[in-house]
Amino acid sequence: MKPLANQIAWITGSSRGLGRVMAEELVRLGARVAVHGTRPDSPRTFGEGETMEQLAAGIASECGGETMAVWGDVTREDEVKRIAAEVRAKWGRIDILVTCAGGDIGAGGTGVGRGGRPEADDCLNISLDDMRSVMDRNLTSCILCCREVAPELMQRKQGRIITIGSIAGMFGRPTGSIYAVAKAAVHEYTRCLAEQLKPFNVPVNCVAPGGTVTERFKRIHDVDQGRMVTEGTLDRYGRPHEIASVVGFLCTPAAAFISGQVLRVDGGGQTFPC
Repeated sequence: MKPLANQIAWITGSSRGLGRVMAEELVRLGARVAVHGTRPDSPRTFGEGETMEQLAAGIASECGGETMAVWGDVTREDEVKRIAAEVRAKWGRIDILVTCAGGDIGAGGTGVGRGGRPEADDCLNISLDDMRSVMDRNLTSCILCCREVAPELMQRKQGRIITIGSIAGMFGRPTGSIYAVAKAAVHEYTRCLAEQLKPFNVPVNCVAPGGTVTERFKRIHDVDQGRMVTEGTLDRYGRPHEIASVVGFLCTPAAAFISGQVLRVDGGGQTFPC
Protein backbone atom coordinates (compact mmCIF):
# COMPACT_ATOMS: atom_id res chain seq x y z
CA MET A 1 0.00 0.00 0.00
CA LYS A 2 1.37 3.39 -0.95
CA PRO A 3 1.68 5.74 2.06
CA LEU A 4 -0.79 8.31 0.69
CA ALA A 5 -3.32 5.86 -0.74
CA ASN A 6 -6.90 7.17 -0.47
CA GLN A 7 -5.66 10.67 0.39
CA ILE A 8 -6.95 13.73 -1.49
CA ALA A 9 -4.42 16.52 -2.05
CA TRP A 10 -4.75 20.02 -3.45
CA ILE A 11 -1.48 21.70 -4.45
CA THR A 12 -1.81 25.37 -5.35
CA GLY A 13 0.56 26.69 -8.00
CA SER A 14 1.25 23.22 -9.39
CA SER A 15 0.98 24.05 -13.10
CA ARG A 16 4.75 24.40 -13.41
CA GLY A 17 8.08 24.45 -11.58
CA LEU A 18 8.29 23.21 -8.02
CA GLY A 19 4.55 22.72 -7.64
CA ARG A 20 4.32 20.49 -10.67
CA VAL A 21 7.02 18.17 -9.32
CA MET A 22 5.29 18.13 -5.93
CA ALA A 23 2.13 16.97 -7.69
CA GLU A 24 4.08 14.17 -9.36
CA GLU A 25 5.59 13.14 -6.03
CA LEU A 26 2.26 12.97 -4.20
CA VAL A 27 0.67 10.99 -7.04
CA ARG A 28 3.56 8.49 -6.88
CA LEU A 29 2.93 8.18 -3.15
CA GLY A 30 -0.69 7.24 -3.86
CA ALA A 31 -2.64 10.47 -3.40
CA ARG A 32 -5.28 11.74 -5.77
CA VAL A 33 -4.10 15.25 -6.61
CA ALA A 34 -5.86 18.43 -7.72
CA VAL A 35 -3.31 20.17 -9.95
CA HIS A 36 -3.85 23.94 -9.87
CA GLY A 37 -2.93 26.89 -12.06
CA THR A 38 -4.18 30.45 -12.31
CA ARG A 39 -5.53 29.99 -15.86
CA PRO A 40 -6.55 27.06 -18.07
CA ASP A 41 -3.31 27.60 -20.04
CA SER A 42 -0.98 28.27 -17.10
CA PRO A 43 1.55 25.57 -18.12
CA ARG A 44 2.40 27.64 -21.21
CA THR A 45 3.86 30.46 -19.13
CA PHE A 46 7.39 29.08 -19.23
CA GLY A 47 6.91 26.38 -21.83
CA GLU A 48 6.10 23.53 -19.44
CA GLY A 49 2.92 22.36 -21.18
CA GLU A 50 -0.19 23.53 -22.99
CA THR A 51 -3.29 23.29 -20.80
CA MET A 52 -4.11 22.36 -17.22
CA GLU A 53 -6.21 19.42 -18.40
CA GLN A 54 -3.33 18.09 -20.50
CA LEU A 55 -0.83 18.60 -17.69
CA ALA A 56 -2.98 16.82 -15.09
CA ALA A 57 -3.61 13.91 -17.45
CA GLY A 58 0.10 13.63 -18.19
CA ILE A 59 1.01 13.51 -14.50
CA ALA A 60 -1.62 10.84 -13.85
CA SER A 61 -0.35 8.72 -16.74
CA GLU A 62 3.35 9.11 -15.96
CA CYS A 63 3.04 8.59 -12.21
CA GLY A 64 0.35 5.92 -12.20
CA GLY A 65 -2.41 7.68 -10.31
CA GLU A 66 -5.39 9.99 -10.46
CA THR A 67 -5.46 13.77 -10.89
CA MET A 68 -7.87 16.56 -11.73
CA ALA A 69 -7.17 20.00 -13.18
CA VAL A 70 -8.39 23.13 -11.41
CA TRP A 71 -7.64 26.77 -12.03
CA GLY A 72 -8.39 30.18 -10.57
CA ASP A 73 -6.93 33.14 -8.70
CA VAL A 74 -6.13 31.99 -5.16
CA THR A 75 -5.67 35.58 -3.98
CA ARG A 76 -9.48 35.88 -4.18
CA GLU A 77 -11.64 34.27 -1.52
CA ASP A 78 -14.51 33.49 -3.89
CA GLU A 79 -12.16 31.70 -6.28
CA VAL A 80 -10.55 29.70 -3.47
CA LYS A 81 -13.98 28.54 -2.33
CA ARG A 82 -15.00 27.63 -5.88
CA ILE A 83 -11.85 25.59 -6.51
CA ALA A 84 -12.13 23.76 -3.19
CA ALA A 85 -15.78 23.00 -3.97
CA GLU A 86 -14.75 21.48 -7.32
CA VAL A 87 -12.27 19.18 -5.58
CA ARG A 88 -14.85 18.13 -3.00
CA ALA A 89 -17.49 17.59 -5.70
CA LYS A 90 -15.20 15.09 -7.44
CA TRP A 91 -13.57 13.36 -4.49
CA GLY A 92 -15.66 14.25 -1.45
CA ARG A 93 -13.07 15.98 0.70
CA ILE A 94 -9.56 17.43 0.93
CA ASP A 95 -7.01 15.70 3.19
CA ILE A 96 -3.79 17.47 2.22
CA LEU A 97 -3.24 21.11 1.31
CA VAL A 98 0.08 22.32 -0.13
CA THR A 99 0.19 26.09 -0.65
CA CYS A 100 2.86 26.40 -3.32
CA ALA A 101 1.41 29.35 -5.26
CA GLY A 102 3.61 32.42 -4.93
CA GLY A 103 6.76 33.91 -6.39
CA ASP A 104 8.38 37.33 -6.65
CA ILE A 105 5.86 38.44 -9.30
CA GLY A 106 4.57 41.98 -9.66
CA ALA A 107 1.22 43.35 -10.77
CA GLY A 108 2.04 42.92 -14.47
CA GLY A 109 2.30 39.14 -14.16
CA THR A 110 4.95 36.77 -15.42
CA GLY A 111 5.02 38.27 -18.92
CA VAL A 112 6.64 41.51 -17.71
CA GLY A 113 10.41 41.99 -17.40
CA ARG A 114 12.39 39.03 -16.08
CA GLY A 115 9.64 36.52 -15.42
CA GLY A 116 7.47 39.12 -13.71
CA ARG A 117 10.00 40.25 -11.12
CA PRO A 118 9.21 43.83 -10.07
CA GLU A 119 11.48 46.49 -11.56
CA ALA A 120 12.24 48.43 -8.36
CA ASP A 121 12.38 45.37 -6.13
CA ASP A 122 13.46 46.80 -2.79
CA CYS A 123 12.03 48.10 0.48
CA LEU A 124 11.60 51.72 -0.57
CA ASN A 125 11.08 51.91 -4.32
CA ILE A 126 8.78 49.05 -5.24
CA SER A 127 5.44 50.35 -6.52
CA LEU A 128 2.38 49.88 -4.34
CA ASP A 129 0.74 47.73 -7.02
CA ASP A 130 3.78 45.45 -7.21
CA MET A 131 4.07 45.32 -3.42
CA ARG A 132 0.43 44.26 -3.06
CA SER A 133 0.82 41.70 -5.81
CA VAL A 134 3.84 40.05 -4.17
CA MET A 135 2.19 40.02 -0.75
CA ASP A 136 -1.08 38.66 -2.14
CA ARG A 137 0.53 35.94 -4.26
CA ASN A 138 2.59 34.61 -1.38
CA LEU A 139 0.84 35.43 1.89
CA THR A 140 -2.81 36.15 1.15
CA SER A 141 -3.18 33.09 -1.10
CA CYS A 142 -1.68 30.88 1.61
CA ILE A 143 -3.99 32.25 4.30
CA LEU A 144 -7.13 32.04 2.16
CA CYS A 145 -6.49 28.42 1.19
CA CYS A 146 -5.70 27.40 4.76
CA ARG A 147 -8.87 29.11 6.01
CA GLU A 148 -10.87 27.17 3.44
CA VAL A 149 -9.40 23.71 4.08
CA ALA A 150 -8.42 23.69 7.76
CA PRO A 151 -11.97 23.51 9.20
CA GLU A 152 -12.72 20.15 7.56
CA LEU A 153 -9.39 18.75 8.76
CA MET A 154 -10.17 19.95 12.28
CA GLN A 155 -13.59 18.32 12.16
CA ARG A 156 -12.14 14.95 11.09
CA LYS A 157 -9.05 15.35 13.31
CA GLN A 158 -6.75 14.28 10.51
CA GLY A 159 -4.96 15.72 7.51
CA ARG A 160 -1.91 17.80 6.64
CA ILE A 161 -1.11 21.37 5.69
CA ILE A 162 2.23 22.18 4.07
CA THR A 163 3.07 25.79 3.26
CA ILE A 164 5.94 26.75 0.98
CA GLY A 165 8.23 29.47 2.28
CA SER A 166 11.75 30.39 1.24
CA ILE A 167 15.17 30.92 2.73
CA ALA A 168 14.69 34.48 1.44
CA GLY A 169 12.44 35.00 4.45
CA MET A 170 15.27 34.24 6.88
CA PHE A 171 17.74 37.06 6.31
CA GLY A 172 17.83 40.68 5.23
CA ARG A 173 18.47 41.47 1.58
CA PRO A 174 18.54 44.67 -0.46
CA THR A 175 16.54 43.34 -3.44
CA GLY A 176 13.61 40.97 -3.55
CA SER A 177 12.79 42.55 -0.20
CA ILE A 178 8.99 42.39 -0.26
CA TYR A 179 9.13 38.76 -1.39
CA ALA A 180 11.38 38.10 1.63
CA VAL A 181 8.89 39.89 3.89
CA ALA A 182 6.00 37.88 2.46
CA LYS A 183 7.79 34.56 2.94
CA ALA A 184 8.83 35.47 6.48
CA ALA A 185 5.15 36.11 7.14
CA VAL A 186 4.27 32.69 5.67
CA HIS A 187 6.77 31.11 8.08
CA GLU A 188 5.16 32.81 11.08
CA TYR A 189 1.62 32.11 9.87
CA THR A 190 2.59 28.43 9.66
CA ARG A 191 3.79 28.42 13.26
CA CYS A 192 0.64 30.18 14.48
CA LEU A 193 -1.67 27.86 12.53
CA ALA A 194 0.21 24.84 13.85
CA GLU A 195 -0.48 25.99 17.41
CA GLN A 196 -4.17 26.47 16.63
CA LEU A 197 -4.53 23.07 14.96
CA LYS A 198 -2.46 21.10 17.47
CA PRO A 199 -5.50 20.03 19.57
CA PHE A 200 -7.14 18.78 16.38
CA ASN A 201 -4.33 16.39 15.41
CA VAL A 202 -3.48 18.31 12.20
CA PRO A 203 0.24 18.89 11.61
CA VAL A 204 1.13 22.14 9.85
CA ASN A 205 4.65 22.64 8.50
CA CYS A 206 6.54 24.87 6.09
CA VAL A 207 9.19 23.86 3.55
CA ALA A 208 11.62 26.69 2.76
CA PRO A 209 13.65 25.97 -0.38
CA GLY A 210 16.92 27.59 -1.29
CA GLY A 211 17.79 28.41 -4.89
CA THR A 212 16.19 25.66 -6.97
CA VAL A 213 16.52 25.26 -10.73
CA THR A 214 13.22 25.75 -12.56
CA GLU A 215 12.47 27.43 -15.87
CA ARG A 216 11.49 30.65 -14.12
CA PHE A 217 14.55 30.51 -11.84
CA LYS A 218 16.79 30.47 -14.90
CA ARG A 219 15.02 33.51 -16.34
CA ILE A 220 15.00 35.77 -13.29
CA HIS A 221 18.45 35.06 -11.85
CA ASP A 222 22.00 35.54 -13.05
CA VAL A 223 22.76 31.85 -12.76
CA ASP A 224 26.12 30.79 -11.35
CA GLN A 225 27.10 28.00 -13.74
CA GLY A 226 29.47 26.56 -11.17
CA ARG A 227 26.50 25.77 -8.95
CA MET A 228 24.51 24.01 -11.69
CA VAL A 229 26.17 20.66 -10.93
CA THR A 230 23.84 17.97 -9.65
CA GLU A 231 26.09 15.80 -7.51
CA GLY A 232 29.37 15.61 -5.63
CA THR A 233 28.76 18.71 -3.52
CA LEU A 234 26.03 20.45 -1.54
CA ASP A 235 27.41 23.83 -2.62
CA ARG A 236 25.04 23.96 -5.58
CA TYR A 237 21.50 24.80 -6.61
CA GLY A 238 18.74 22.41 -5.64
CA ARG A 239 16.51 20.53 -8.02
CA PRO A 240 12.70 20.38 -7.78
CA HIS A 241 12.60 16.70 -6.84
CA GLU A 242 14.75 17.46 -3.78
CA ILE A 243 12.09 19.86 -2.52
CA ALA A 244 9.17 17.64 -3.55
CA SER A 245 10.52 14.63 -1.67
CA VAL A 246 10.49 16.61 1.59
CA VAL A 247 6.91 17.77 0.96
CA GLY A 248 5.98 14.16 0.28
CA PHE A 249 7.59 12.98 3.51
CA LEU A 250 5.73 15.59 5.57
CA CYS A 251 2.44 14.28 4.14
CA THR A 252 3.11 10.66 5.15
CA PRO A 253 2.40 8.87 8.44
CA ALA A 254 6.14 8.98 9.17
CA ALA A 255 5.80 12.73 9.84
CA ALA A 256 2.67 12.54 12.00
CA PHE A 257 4.39 14.04 15.07
CA ILE A 258 6.14 16.90 13.27
CA SER A 259 4.35 20.25 13.36
CA GLY A 260 5.09 23.95 13.51
CA GLN A 261 8.43 23.57 11.73
CA VAL A 262 10.03 25.66 9.00
CA LEU A 263 12.35 23.21 7.28
CA ARG A 264 15.12 24.69 5.13
CA VAL A 265 15.94 22.60 2.08
CA ASP A 266 19.02 24.38 0.78
CA GLY A 267 21.95 22.00 1.04
CA GLY A 268 23.06 23.60 4.30
CA GLY A 269 23.34 27.05 2.76
CA GLN A 270 22.04 28.45 6.03
CA THR A 271 23.10 26.58 9.16
CA PHE A 272 22.22 29.18 11.79
CA PRO A 273 19.07 28.91 13.94
CA CYS A 274 15.79 30.24 12.53
